[in-house]
Amino acid sequence: MGYGHSNMWWSRVLLISWGLVLTLEAVPISKDKTKIQEPPVKIEDAPNVDTGLHYDRYLREVIDFLEKDEHFREKLHNTDMEDIKEGKLAKELDFVSHHVRTKLDELKRQEVNRLRTLIKAKQDIEGGNDIAVDHQVLLKQFEYLNHMNPHTFEVEDLDRLIKSATNDLENFDKERHEEFKRYEMMKEHDRLEHLKTLDEDQRKEEEEHYEELRKKHANHPKVNHPGSQNQLKEVWEDTDGLDPEDFDPKTFFNLHDSNGDGFFDEQELESLFTKELEKLYDPANEEDDMVEMEEERLRMREHVMNEVDSNKDRLVSLDEFMTATNKKEFLEPDSWETLEQNQAYTDDEMREFEEHLARQEQELHQKSADLEKQRNELERQQEQLNAQKIELQQAVNHMERLRSEKQEPPPEVHVEGNAIPDNHVLDNQQQLQHDQQILAQEHQQEAQPHPEASQDQNRQTVQQPNQDLPPGHHEDQQSQNHLQ
Repeated sequence: MGYGHSNMWWSRVLLISWGLVLTLEAVPISKDKTKIQEPPVKIEDAPNVDTGLHYDRYLREVIDFLEKDEHFREKLHNTDMEDIKEGKLAKELDFVSHHVRTKLDELKRQEVNRLRTLIKAKQDIEGGNDIAVDHQVLLKQFEYLNHMNPHTFEVEDLDRLIKSATNDLENFDKERHEEFKRYEMMKEHDRLEHLKTLDEDQRKEEEEHYEELRKKHANHPKVNHPGSQNQLKEVWEDTDGLDPEDFDPKTFFNLHDSNGDGFFDEQELESLFTKELEKLYDPANEEDDMVEMEEERLRMREHVMNEVDSNKDRLVSLDEFMTATNKKEFLEPDSWETLEQNQAYTDDEMREFEEHLARQEQELHQKSADLEKQRNELERQQEQLNAQKIELQQAVNHMERLRSEKQEPPPEVHVEGNAIPDNHVLDNQQQLQHDQQILAQEHQQEAQPHPEASQDQNRQTVQQPNQDLPPGHHEDQQSQNHLQ
């Protein structure tokens, strides 16, 4: 097995639909109906088809840089497909240029950081913010890279990437079938739940409408067996515009090998079924489901691959195609049973699905009740906090009012038009009392009275009633006594 198969395996695993990893130009195919050669298809012209893998971007970026290394490209020319799967090609990583290795190291660090961010986001959603995250343990689930060495891209990383992509892509169709099965069961579940909301007359009318749509969808032209001579002849006539009597398998293969690599890949095969699918599905019709159309396309492609792809490399070579055209199944095929004739799920699967939905609904109700309980508790706590806040604000206002009252100056006392502060009046009273005490002590210390004593005493008696007058008013009172 040489370059052709290894190159196409590489394209399937790493670029999916284009086998142009190493080939700068594909060999142009001359179409019989036009006799005009198509321009050569180059790598940069290849469409960016998403593999559907969650590490699709990382996968593509790694391969983009490996393509730029001449040594690696040359080794791929001479590496058998089985050797690639066994990891022999990955060992050539040790010989690529330093620039490529440096870039691969950077890509790996970015991918590890991306995974760590996803892990942290998932933890936040699940409410585990207080739990320490062991990234090394969680990174084990991502088998396409060596998580024990998050800094450099090594041979083991390329080997893991190739094997993981191969395995994941092989299981990709199976996952698509399971997803479609869940889609169909959910659609039926929703229909039955809707019927429960209707009264008897409405329910009868809805059931009649449902049956009418089913009959309309089943009323379609005959669908040819995918990959049969009749099916390919219709494409030859309607799409290629050629006479069905002149049908030639080899010419047909060259016409529809769109990238000219000598193989039918899965996308090229699926494009051959468009005519058959148009018999079954029209996006303008209420009865036609485009999700079901894509499932039908997948079924057709898988059927042809199972019959024609003898070496199971998920590619159909010209030799494999020519061999299949000589089989009885190609010339006299059985009728093709479409999806409406093959229900995607069994009654047991539907019953189990309903039970699963019921459990989910119960869990959601419980979570809703718990959240409502938490909300009520938070509202109660918020009310308490608001009440405490009001009480605290009232206490602060009260303290501010008391502080302002203490700092406010006392009212002034007006005597004969002059404002005298109260504290000044109190000081004068205390001074008068002190003077009276001193005078009393002096009188007691006198041993004998003298002639002026009676007069002093009289003056003292006259002055006593005026002792409470402020200083400066005594002299006015004495003048009045002399006048008397």
